[in-house]
Amino acid sequence: MSGFVRRRLLWGSLLLAATIGVISAYATWAGATTREAYLSGWLLFGLMVLLTGYNWFKKIPYLPLGRSEVWLQFHIYAGLFTGVLFLLHVRGRWPTGWFEIVITVLYVLVMVSGVLGILISRGWPKRLTARGGEVPFERIPIVRRQLREQAEALALNSVAEARSATIAQFHARRLHAFFAGPQNFLSHLFEIRLPLNALLNELGDLNRFLNEQERKVTAQLVTLVRQKDGLDYQHALQLTLRLWLFIHIPVTYSLMLCALAHIVLVYGFSAGVR
Repeated sequence: MSGFVRRRLLWGSLLLAATIGVISAYATWAGATTREAYLSGWLLFGLMVLLTGYNWFKKIPYLPLGRSEVWLQFHIYAGLFTGVLFLLHVRGRWPTGWFEIVITVLYVLVMVSGVLGILISRGWPKRLTARGGEVPFERIPIVRRQLREQAEALALNSVAEARSATIAQFHARRLHAFFAGPQNFLSHLFEIRLPLNALLNELGDLNRFLNEQERKVTAQLVTLVRQKDGLDYQHALQLTLRLWLFIHIPVTYSLMLCALAHIVLVYGFSAGVR
């Protein structure tokens, strides 16, 4: 059994044990006390503080936090465990008041963005490596401009060399927008090649109406189209790798602020009732 499998079994077993333990304890307390919501709420909030605070703690030099990989695994499985605590805290019911709805929506966004972040951070680098020819994100606009200029030059030169405007017209109609900026973002994320194949088929159909000289030009355009499609693939995956944290972290802080406000309101209301 590999170390990877052993680690997953260990963390998965801990998550399962914690889930069974907290559900059993909650079922016991539910009949013995009326304040089980306070217990689940404070446990949930404390775990959220720990998960959020690690991002700050790891920036403090010389603080003995242990191996980063261990903390990452803890963050993942403890984050999943908050889902159990959240469902227990709300008793599995849909929120009614607007403030409860806001907190619930924020929590769902944090959970979903976190799960997607795990999939992206683990899967995207492998996809980029498998595709080959990874381009630094900062250089993508430069390479895109170079490809656009090459395509434009081929289209314009074909008018004089072949004494025909067929390729230039096709470029203006179909290729100009393709080379102008990133294309087919969602298709690249989901490995859908239909847009590329459709464009290549159009170039293939165009070949039937061209002479030998023009076909050499379209062959070069096909190469540029494939290169541009590969560049767009790099852009789509690298952009999502960079952006998901800009969603997950701000929403997390928003959730923490709302949770603090929720605590103040709950205890303020309890004091008023007394």
